[in-house]
Amino acid sequence: MELSKVTLEIFSKLEQQWLSHYEVTSKTRILSIDGGGTTAIVSGAALIHLEDQIRAQTSDPHAQIADYFDIIAGTGIGAILAAMITADDGFGRPLYTARDAVHFLAESNSELFKPKRSGVFRRRRRFSARSMENALKRIFQRKEEERRLLTMKDTCKPLLIPCFDLKSSAPFVFSRADASESPSFNFDLWKACRATSATPGLFAPFHFASVDGKTSCAAVDGGLVMNNPAAAAVTHVLHNKRDFPSVNGVEDLLVLSIGNGAPAKRINTAGECSTSTVVDIALDGVSETVDQMLGNAFCWNRTDYVRIQAFGLGEGKEEKVLNERVLESLPFGGKRLLQETNANRIESFVQRLVATGKTSLPPSPCKFHVTVNSQNGCVIRGVGAPRLGS
Repeated sequence: MELSKVTLEIFSKLEQQWLSHYEVTSKTRILSIDGGGTTAIVSGAALIHLEDQIRAQTSDPHAQIADYFDIIAGTGIGAILAAMITADDGFGRPLYTARDAVHFLAESNSELFKPKRSGVFRRRRRFSARSMENALKRIFQRKEEERRLLTMKDTCKPLLIPCFDLKSSAPFVFSRADASESPSFNFDLWKACRATSATPGLFAPFHFASVDGKTSCAAVDGGLVMNNPAAAAVTHVLHNKRDFPSVNGVEDLLVLSIGNGAPAKRINTAGECSTSTVVDIALDGVSETVDQMLGNAFCWNRTDYVRIQAFGLGEGKEEKVLNERVLESLPFGGKRLLQETNANRIESFVQRLVATGKTSLPPSPCKFHVTVNSQNGCVIRGVGAPRLGS
């Protein structure tokens, strides 16, 4: 009888240890990258430091961001970065490292946002749609496969990219989950990135269709409704039981949200706002509202939600991003300045990422291997890794 009690106590302790370990490893990890602007000042610096820290803390020089996140979302230029670090190279690995993606964008910036003059006297500043489209096609193709253009299905991890569809007068979110269900919701990656970057006044609305031509959109900038796509990513995970069956609430999530910088001053001394200034204020307002909402949702555990942002940055200020102190949203309004810097925050977050281990989501829904049972000849289809929570 006494032996049974001892045995029961031992198994109870083992069970508690196992459950506590399961709680750590079962966190679904979300990376969100804001849109805004034509340069990725904050997001570029943050992503490079994030990947460098992952490699340093895992002692794996080949580790990449996609290895430690279960889903990545981005808007505008943030969507281009998100798509680059998740695009599949054909072997289940990301096509670009964070450093390569940021440097490639910096080198291609003049092509992505090539100015052109329009209007009667050619005074209105706009960007060339053709130049951006050519650059995006070059980014999202596999040269070894006769320059095949990649689609939303060709990603290492689930990807979310929002835009606003003028045809339906509603937000439209490109996702790998939808793309894997039907070709009518599968789109070329370059088109999704072009759609979310179509800022009114700078680009004309972008008209495009799915790979099978059955779904069409007339898109403008996703930043108008989801400049900070973190809330969209959280909602997607909470309601996508097929890919994330273990998620029941925000307590099961670990979220890193990266801003893209916000000027310290928008309005001149006369208090007048140009149209472009109003658009910028609206984009910042969307981002800050989402940050406030998520801050409230994660107020029970602030370490599960981390926001990286910098203010008052101009061109060439990338080195100041990581050294800027964190301005954290308080529950129900207001902000407070913390002692830790953006670099400190990223380093602490990576410690939690590394503790949870690499993601167990399959590389791509369309990457099946075929196994033949030698005894009865039956064909069994499977993917290279089990779904999260399976």
